[in-house]
Amino acid sequence: MEALKWAAAGTGFTFFMTMLGSAMVFFFRKKDNINVQRIFLGFAAGVMTAAAVWSLLIPSIESTEEAGGIGWIPAAGGFLLGVAFMMLLDYIIPHLHIGSDDPEGVKSSMKRTSLLIMAVTLHNIPEGIAVGLSFAMAAQQGGDPALYTAALALAIGMGIQNFPEGAAVSVPLAQDGFSRKKAFLFGSLSGLVEPVFGIAAVLIASGIQPFMPWLLAFAAGTMIYVVVEELIPEAHLGEHSNIGTLGVMAGFVIMMILDVALG
Repeated sequence: MEALKWAAAGTGFTFFMTMLGSAMVFFFRKKDNINVQRIFLGFAAGVMTAAAVWSLLIPSIESTEEAGGIGWIPAAGGFLLGVAFMMLLDYIIPHLHIGSDDPEGVKSSMKRTSLLIMAVTLHNIPEGIAVGLSFAMAAQQGGDPALYTAALALAIGMGIQNFPEGAAVSVPLAQDGFSRKKAFLFGSLSGLVEPVFGIAAVLIASGIQPFMPWLLAFAAGTMIYVVVEELIPEAHLGEHSNIGTLGVMAGFVIMMILDVALG
């Protein structure tokens, strides 16, 4: 129960930050420079990359080695399973990436706006899983304060990157003709999957505790897939996209500092 409470609080915070980010639609003009969007997406990519390494893969390897196992086996195996899981979702769920005119996934009659929202909703699934598993691991290790602090650092990092990610949803919706209120609402709703998947991850982990290293690596694989498949390409749309690269670097450094300083 303790892990569920922490996971609910952590993913609730990340959802709240998505709402705050979505509220930026009230402050940006509809034709604001695309560089703002590049920074937001790049920053999210950097945070997720650092979180996948420091908060998920390294703990997966260390916990396996502490139990006398070979660290790279669950790390690599779980990582690849996470990639396969996201590829499956990418294939079956209709969605549309920012800057693209061709929807992906199964054919659907959904409107362009709905497809854009589905794409960002896919981004948020790995984040919810990662936060939930981090708190589940802390609970399984006897409530180790250091592990809870590390899980809290991950939740903070995910929340920080959800702020620009929420804006990256609502601002383009406003540019597509939606009212700012509707753009804010849809941007906020895209983050609802995080509490759902975070709590689900805790429930699953409690039933298969020996496989926690695999689950942590699984979450890392889902996050890196989103970064490489969607966030980084979208952060580098058009020419002279160095600002997107700087966003990636800034996000990576901030998440790394959070994890090391609080972990």
